Amino acid sequence: MHQTARRRTIADVARAAGVSKAAVSFAFNSPERLSADTVARIRDVAAELGYRADPVARMLAQRRTMTVGILTPQSLDLMFPDPYFGALTAGIASAAEEAGYALQFISPLHGSLARAVHEASVDGVIAVGLWPDHSEIGEIRRSGVPFVLVDAIGFANESNVTVDDETAAEAAAGHVIELGHRDIAIIAFAPPRPEDASDSDQPGAGDISARRLAGYRRAVRAAGLGLSQDAIAWGPSEFEHGARAFRELVARGIRFTALLAMSDVLAIGALRAARDLDWRVPEDLSIVGFDDIELASYVDPPLTTVHQSPRDKGETALRLLLGRLDRSSDGRPEHRHVETCLKVRGSTGPAPRERQEVARDE
Repeated sequence: MHQTARRRTIADVARAAGVSKAAVSFAFNSPERLSADTVARIRDVAAELGYRADPVARMLAQRRTMTVGILTPQSLDLMFPDPYFGALTAGIASAAEEAGYALQFISPLHGSLARAVHEASVDGVIAVGLWPDHSEIGEIRRSGVPFVLVDAIGFANESNVTVDDETAAEAAAGHVIELGHRDIAIIAFAPPRPEDASDSDQPGAGDISARRLAGYRRAVRAAGLGLSQDAIAWGPSEFEHGARAFRELVARGIRFTALLAMSDVLAIGALRAARDLDWRVPEDLSIVGFDDIELASYVDPPLTTVHQSPRDKGETALRLLLGRLDRSSDGRPEHRHVETCLKVRGSTGPAPRERQEVARDE
């Protein structure tokens, strides 16, 4: 009768290596507590015996799940198709894998993000796109789980990774104004809150849409131009919405020769709709995006956009979180800014001459 080989235990390794069971545990779970030679000898013996550390026992010993949560207020079926979120996640995943951590996505559970936060089994959380009045921030704080924010401001007491959205958006608007454009439309993220949709250059409590809109408005007003609410179309960051928003602006009778989109996804959708309506880019219309996703340089014409690196954001956020988990940081919040710059490509050009002449006559 065939007899199944007995699974080797920590006691077998300790006996063969001539050390205590505690030393074997340290070799796999806390190697810094032993000399490098001892760790190597114990692991060599374990390999010869065919011993494998029990992952559940290891987690219990370390009091960790070795898992990091990525929390987003939007459902994952909306987030995963977005190239920006994909690049951000790739950055988090790369740094997490290097540190031996797995990832868990935390999105609204049965419509409740707070419930999803409460039920997540993670050592720390990277929260993407929240603002101070999100109830989930309170849930995370009450749980005691360390967390780092991405794309959020208004959190002086929390670690976060951001870009200067307002200044970057101002540069995007300033670029088309320098090209002679005076009629400008915007495709913005939604849903807007009342204070974000108002005709004000003061950003809201901290979400990206408010900051970018404030930057656009600042450049427009500095040039002595106006921007009506009708010239702003709101919606989610999806290719189809970019196309739909462009058609909506045209249907409203809005006159514009430059279009500022709050993401490349929106800009590319608008570019497609403009082509469908026989608008020439950049001869009839200049389009500027935001993010510089990989696709931006491959569309025709290549998209002028604000460059940022979501991958760098993700890697930076994960390393900040690891510092809190390993207690290698002093516990004080760390605020990191990822640099941006304007990438001028073929989707922007001088304002159509006839439009410039009309503007001068007015």
